Amino acid sequence: MNNKLEKLVQNLFKERVIKSEIVKQVLLSVDRKQFVDESDKINAYEDYPLQIGFNATISAPHMHAYSLELLKDNLQNGVRALDIGSGSGYLCAAMFLMMKQQQSKVIGVEHVPELVEKSIKNLSLSYNKQLQDKQIQIIKGDGRLGFEQEGPYQAIHVGAAAETIPQKLLEQLDKGGRMVIPVGKGNQVFQVIDKDQNGKINIQNVLGVRYVPLTDLNKQLYN
Repeated sequence: MNNKLEKLVQNLFKERVIKSEIVKQVLLSVDRKQFVDESDKINAYEDYPLQIGFNATISAPHMHAYSLELLKDNLQNGVRALDIGSGSGYLCAAMFLMMKQQQSKVIGVEHVPELVEKSIKNLSLSYNKQLQDKQIQIIKGDGRLGFEQEGPYQAIHVGAAAETIPQKLLEQLDKGGRMVIPVGKGNQVFQVIDKDQNGKINIQNVLGVRYVPLTDLNKQLYN
């Protein structure tokens, strides 16, 4: 057992950020060190975000835990999950391990080509079979548009802050599905968006947050 990873996860469990056994086991199973840059491996088990290049970050472990807890039921019961701004690939691995159905699939959408390559390399260390079987896929694209071909999705995680909720993501959210997304330009709020069986949308504001913006590639790289 990795003692530093175990200590990090146990602390999140004690602080009640991790509330369920499945999220605890998943975070113990996905080694954050495999998903950070070489220069940051010494900090891999610290509870704060780390730069992964191209003005992108891997989120703090407490936010990954928080998101997985919010999406837990949808991931366990669903067959399709979408991770927008998939960056390092870390959360794609974690979301996949949460899913119980044989035909489960996680799609990560990332618009920086170098991060697409880097995340596939990261994932191949422990999840090469899932990549080959296309159970985990990393797609180069604009996250604001989602990935319609594999929808609808029972669970959607957005890892960057949108100024407003992207309509395409709402459309690709399945009935009974849940999306978690940071929203706002200055003061950001983490929102939980549920779509009921009639297609009605319910939005809850649950937490003040600070994320990199969900924007186009040029603005991310050069702004």
